[in-house]
Amino acid sequence: NMRGTRTAEAARNGGKSRVRAGAGERTSSSSLLPKVQLASLLVATFLVVGCESFYLPGVAPTDYMPGEKLNAKVEALTSTRTQLPYEYYVLPFCRNGVDMDQQEALNLGEVLRGSRIYNTPYTFNMGVNQNCKILCHKEYTQEEVQEFALMIEEEYRAHFLLDNLPVAMTVFHENDTGETTKTYETGYPIGHVITENSGEGEEGREETSKHSSESQSSKSSKPQIALFNHLRFTILYHEDPKKHAQRIVGFEVEPLSVKHTYLNKVDFDECLGRQSGENGLCNLNTCSVKKQVSLNEQPLILDPTRKRRTEVLWTYDVIYQPSKIKWSTRWDTYLQSADDAQVHWFSILNSFMIVLFLSGLIAMIMIRTLRKDFDRYQRKDVIEEGQEETGWKLVHGDVFRPPVMSGWLSVMIGTGVQLSVSACFLMIFACFGFLSPANRGALMQAMLFLFVFMGMVGGYTSARLFRMFKGNRWKSNSLWTAMLYPGFVF
Repeated sequence: NMRGTRTAEAARNGGKSRVRAGAGERTSSSSLLPKVQLASLLVATFLVVGCESFYLPGVAPTDYMPGEKLNAKVEALTSTRTQLPYEYYVLPFCRNGVDMDQQEALNLGEVLRGSRIYNTPYTFNMGVNQNCKILCHKEYTQEEVQEFALMIEEEYRAHFLLDNLPVAMTVFHENDTGETTKTYETGYPIGHVITENSGEGEEGREETSKHSSESQSSKSSKPQIALFNHLRFTILYHEDPKKHAQRIVGFEVEPLSVKHTYLNKVDFDECLGRQSGENGLCNLNTCSVKKQVSLNEQPLILDPTRKRRTEVLWTYDVIYQPSKIKWSTRWDTYLQSADDAQVHWFSILNSFMIVLFLSGLIAMIMIRTLRKDFDRYQRKDVIEEGQEETGWKLVHGDVFRPPVMSGWLSVMIGTGVQLSVSACFLMIFACFGFLSPANRGALMQAMLFLFVFMGMVGGYTSARLFRMFKGNRWKSNSLWTAMLYPGFVF
């Protein structure tokens, strides 16, 4: 009895101690809860304060103050007919004040594309309009005129750059609902071939052909070559009211062919960089500081058969227009210039759905066939000794036998996996915005780097297959995997 009493008392004392311990734990946990919440709040506050936005390298905006000088650059001459680019100064354009030995630093992608970026004698000042500014005066020989004529016939276009934006010609499209959409055609043609039956889409071309036919009626049957020697630049800018600075959001051009005339003798060496009629000097009949070039002016026609020198006066206008387009969306108009972009997306989706449907159909047929064979093999009453094997059992030896050209097969599959993984990562980076069109050459540079880095994946896949095929020349397999595709492409 005494032993039972002591046991009951010990149980009661142990229960009390456990109750006290539980109460103590609840008290300590309730006291720690506010501390944990306070610590979490402090950490979250520091994280919020430490967050900062950043621009990707090469695509940061540039703020310009009124009157600040802008640097216009030129990239190349390209043609959709020949697919052969040339440097801009391969033709005798104006190059006064341009250092031909000084080029803009290029990345690896631009070097592989063959880009060469030079300065130009075109001078702009932010917010300052200019009319009929004389760029240079040239007298071309017959050989130089023939070079211009050949380039114009092959539809070569010049590509200028301003604040990392390519120059473009404005084109308006009207859809079925009557809405007008503004798109761009990058670059501008250096000239135009005028024929009798050519439909002129640009404004003023009818007047151009009219004047050209009147001036050279004896050669009306032959196509005439007009040189665009006057450029009308329109620079769109968006002004930041807080910083009182301006950002360039558009760079447009309208090329014109004008045969400039003047009454008195003009010293063009002193008129370089000046506007016509400024301070009563460098007066031209076709345009002046107060009058722009008219679309009805007589065009400048090049005659490749002329042995005497051909006089050409290069001029340009600069017009600034405020725009509601923000700097972050200034590339939207360029990216929307592809008229058949929606058609391409529809074709890609249609092809993908057809491949998916056919793959599912073939997989379903194979699964049904395999199920029938497995059911037949699992029925013991059907399988008897001496019965001829049918179905997949008949070809199981051929399925697991290494192919004849197992080394080449593993190399091809490894190279294909390398290209596929590189393409997938490239599309992922492009979707996240790391390959901005403002960063020229970034796409090709990223493509090359990803192909090199994904060589690990391709090498592993090729070696794994080669080992599965029980190959023993792993060194040659590695070399062929690393050198087969680059050797053919580069």
